[in-house]
Amino acid sequence: MKRFDGSSPLPADYRGGVIALGNFDGFHLGHQAVVGVAVSRARAAGVPAVVATFDPHPVRYFHPEAEPFRLTSLEQRARLFAAAGADAMLVFDVNAELVKTSAEDFITGWLIGLAGASAVVTGEDFTFGRGRAGTIATLAAHPELHAIAVPPLADHIGVISSSRVRDALQAGDCATATRLLTRPFSIEGEVEHGARLGRTIGYPTANLKIGRYLRPKYGIYAVTGHLPDGRTLQGAANLGIRPTFDPPVELLEPYFFDFNEYLYGEQIEVVLHAYLRPEAKFDSLDALKAQMAKDCDAAREALSALP
Repeated sequence: MKRFDGSSPLPADYRGGVIALGNFDGFHLGHQAVVGVAVSRARAAGVPAVVATFDPHPVRYFHPEAEPFRLTSLEQRARLFAAAGADAMLVFDVNAELVKTSAEDFITGWLIGLAGASAVVTGEDFTFGRGRAGTIATLAAHPELHAIAVPPLADHIGVISSSRVRDALQAGDCATATRLLTRPFSIEGEVEHGARLGRTIGYPTANLKIGRYLRPKYGIYAVTGHLPDGRTLQGAANLGIRPTFDPPVELLEPYFFDFNEYLYGEQIEVVLHAYLRPEAKFDSLDALKAQMAKDCDAAREALSALP
């Protein structure tokens, strides 16, 4: 799948396509419904299916002090869009120029002019442009652009949203987050050198900074790790500040079972399957080692129950 900058004209082969427009952070069931309609319409018309997303999230631009809330990186979104059938990802950089652009100018200058869109599919409650003035009605007012609104997707609790996914993760409810996302939440990052404390007690970990991702509930998780060479490892991970050690450092620290290879500098993805327990402070390394052995047993049991 191709990736394009939203500030430049799309190549000729990708113009005239159907664009799915939204933030799509998390790419949950509701987002998948929007992109699914766009892909279906594009295939029927024999034109490219393009997913347009925004980075950074507009909330981050207007409120840079906000707590981290991201559910997916751009790289993760690109893989998810490709798996959903998109031909390209169009990334609009949320900067001073974009946020001052009126809804009308965004449609004529960016969607029609630069992207050459023939149709735009979006959620019926999605807004865009200066002051969030643009709506599906604004899109539909342009006869050269076929505007398609997809209603919100709901389950027995209510509308499926990124906020519900975030709430579930912050409550340690991996099962609900997985159901809404149709996959477990994962954090991707570069393995960094740490204090090597885990190695001294027989549990070497791969240390990842959490960066701009949402902070799920601190604690111990049953995880899998996806390596660049395609291998998948099982393990247990501490996500939090490691209260037993000083100074506290916020990290995601997966320990992979029966694995002791060099991973420093590698980009890996750690998938959170089940929340096992909260973080705890231990009075001795022996007490910590005993609990880690129990955590690994619990993680193996949780992972063995996965489909």
